[in-house]
Amino acid sequence: MREIDLAFNNSEHIDQLLVQEGDRVRKGQLLATLHSERTEAEVAAAKARMAAKKAVLARLEAGSRPEEIRQARANVAAAKARWVDARATFDRIQNLQKKQAVSQQALDDAQASLNTTSADLKVAEESLALMIAGPRVEDIEEARAMLKADEAQVMLAQELLKDTELYAPADSIIRNRILEPGDMATPQTPVLTLALSNPVWVRAYASGVVLGKLAPGISADVSTDSYPNKIYQGWVGFISPTAEFTPKNVETTELRTRLVYQVRVYVCNPQDELRLGMPATVFIPLDQPKPKPGHAAPDCAKPEADSSGG
Repeated sequence: MREIDLAFNNSEHIDQLLVQEGDRVRKGQLLATLHSERTEAEVAAAKARMAAKKAVLARLEAGSRPEEIRQARANVAAAKARWVDARATFDRIQNLQKKQAVSQQALDDAQASLNTTSADLKVAEESLALMIAGPRVEDIEEARAMLKADEAQVMLAQELLKDTELYAPADSIIRNRILEPGDMATPQTPVLTLALSNPVWVRAYASGVVLGKLAPGISADVSTDSYPNKIYQGWVGFISPTAEFTPKNVETTELRTRLVYQVRVYVCNPQDELRLGMPATVFIPLDQPKPKPGHAAPDCAKPEADSSGG
């Protein structure tokens, strides 16, 4: 069996651990959670910012409403009427001033009023022109870019929220609870250690003398010290391309100095009797023909083709 150390992607205090050591879990099963209040608030804030940017973009894309344009036209008409009135007043006072019938101050006041109404009319006309033309393409593109940035922030916040939950990556057994509720979890600190329960395989070693008679797919029998009278059906799944010295846990010094090739033998374990690290003996009949492509697997499910020796 292989082991997996599971850690959260976020740094936060653990809220719940939903499994105990020895529990069997299924792929996709929820195992643990972090406190998520802060992350949930970040998601809500990001969504609010995105909604505001959507409203701005919608307003720009819609352009000016008809009633806004009508109001702008009315503003122009009112400003023009004030300017016409101010112009008439100025002309009248100017003629009177030539006859010295009014003071210079009255003429100056009329000129100031005319200048003010003229400026107001210009502002109203420019505002109407902008209303009719609608928003600039550059403004719309900028609003779209800002909305995309906020959408990305929402997606990131939602991913961070998902990362407050830890799921089993495969069918497995909980071997160790490393952290407990209240502990600070980090991406560098495993929370649980899982032992993969499927597929079950034995790491065996074969000498170069018999290597030519081995091939992936040939059948094998496996026995253990725990169940000496029981034979488990298996098959060769992987043969290492590289020679190595026999591991030190082999019993005799003579055997440890031999060059051997690692062989992975998959084993049917329908009653879940085989355990991680259990010593086993592998018997491979060397007179059996090598399987042809498409050779049928044994009764238990055969894993996909193995391409690694780990």
